[in-house]
Amino acid sequence: MSCDSSTTPATRRISDRLFVSAQPSLTDLAGLAGRGFGAVISNRPAHEDADQPDPADERRATEAAGMRFRFIPVTTATITDADVRSFQEAMAATGSPVLAHCKTGIRSANLYAIGEALDGRIDPAALPALGAQWGIDLSLAARWLATDEGRQPRVKGFFHPHTSSIQYIATDRATRRCAVIDPVLDFDETSGAVSTESADLLLSHIAAERLTVDWIIDTHAHADHFSAAHYLHGKTDAPTAIGAGIADAQRLWRSIYNSPALSADGAQWHHLFEAGERFKVGSIDATILFSPGHTPASVTPVIGDAAFVHDTFLMPDSGTARADFPGGSARDLWRSLQAILELPDKTRLFVGHDYQPDGRTPRWESSVGVQRSQNPHVVGLSQDEFVTMRESRDRTLPLPQLMLHALQVNIAGGRLPPLEDNGQRYLRIPINARSMPAWRGSP
Repeated sequence: MSCDSSTTPATRRISDRLFVSAQPSLTDLAGLAGRGFGAVISNRPAHEDADQPDPADERRATEAAGMRFRFIPVTTATITDADVRSFQEAMAATGSPVLAHCKTGIRSANLYAIGEALDGRIDPAALPALGAQWGIDLSLAARWLATDEGRQPRVKGFFHPHTSSIQYIATDRATRRCAVIDPVLDFDETSGAVSTESADLLLSHIAAERLTVDWIIDTHAHADHFSAAHYLHGKTDAPTAIGAGIADAQRLWRSIYNSPALSADGAQWHHLFEAGERFKVGSIDATILFSPGHTPASVTPVIGDAAFVHDTFLMPDSGTARADFPGGSARDLWRSLQAILELPDKTRLFVGHDYQPDGRTPRWESSVGVQRSQNPHVVGLSQDEFVTMRESRDRTLPLPQLMLHALQVNIAGGRLPPLEDNGQRYLRIPINARSMPAWRGSP
């Protein structure tokens, strides 16, 4: 069925499958399916204008008409590679034409143009002529692509839906050497099955891009997923690393698990990063920020203009990470946040998790400047106000689903428990762990 491009405000045909428009009304959305559309993509942040429909209402109207809905909110200053790829995935999810909209349609068209240029289907030099053909200014795409070309390192994020975690590969464009950061080993708590599907995605990317791995880095001992560091070392022979404070975390969790045989000196990794330590990823200078608060051993690797901030900042629409785990401290977390905010404004910040508020697609990249001006957990708050807010909020949060499963693996560098005399491995789950003295920080 052909699409009638006159049914929504300022609608423009971009390709055989993509139309863009200004903000449609809920009535417009309800009628799109009958005109041949199979999906709607909203690129407009919620509450951008007082009179725009709420994304939840857009979703209901779109899905009630039998179409797919994807919420990929962007501003001209905050488009990321994740947004571009989510836009492409949303288009690929239906064989029918797609309507994408923002306030005017300009951001939607630019997202599409960026993706086409990144994948080599559009020459960036042709963007002005193409924009004239579409009747849309594509200078945003041209600027984004030029900026992206100069970024070091190139960062590829891999979202893990089961735990809302993000794995990263940070690559030196000049040498094709890279660092893997916070890799995930898959675990199904219902069956007890361990698999390497997510880590193998990293290996596939490394092979396809002909990369050499310099480092496999855990930013901390994760409480919500198993680390694949040990597995990836076996596949790449690259050294594993974590912050030197891991020994403090090991002592706490060794007591919780009653595992006196566990070595609590960080020897499970090949290298322990000290605060302020300098290292290299290919030809790129890198350094380590000590970032306690979420855990006593957390570190932030700063590689070129990219900082991997793990469980300190979340995306600005989600605030900051919790600080109520054993050895955690909201006051330490505040100091860690402030140290990150002392980096240059344009430093890219890559978060450890994204919980997709308002049903938006996953995002994981922001910047120091954006966090400083938009994150409600730091804007206008004093240290004491932050601590009060953070501790009050943390008291309402349940433990991560995999926490007691994961920590015994992660304090061992991603190694599964040893085989027992029947050839089987067993996880150890303490009962009523939160009542134990060690949970309150006394090993």
